[in-house]
Amino acid sequence: MTPTHFTISSAFLLGMMGLAFHRTHLLSALLCLEAMMLALFIALSLWSLQLDATGCSTAPMLMLAFSACEASAGLALLVATARTHGTGHMQALNLLQC
Repeated sequence: MTPTHFTISSAFLLGMMGLAFHRTHLLSALLCLEAMMLALFIALSLWSLQLDATGCSTAPMLMLAFSACEASAGLALLVATARTHGTGHMQALNLLQC
């Protein structure tokens, strides 16, 4: 495994572990999701550069666009929960209540 692949894999796994184990605030969960998306974007970009194929160069940009949409939706949910519940902590959110 090359150092580049190791770095990308460890960045993705650190984001996933942060998402799984550090779920106290909604903003920290969103940051972990963004770290995972950034690692995937870098991996796809390097993969398309290694292949030297012009058809594969649109995949990283498409994933970056979906990542921006995911981030904006997450921040909108954070603002909405902070307004309704008064806090952005995950313990305050109860999915069984409407």
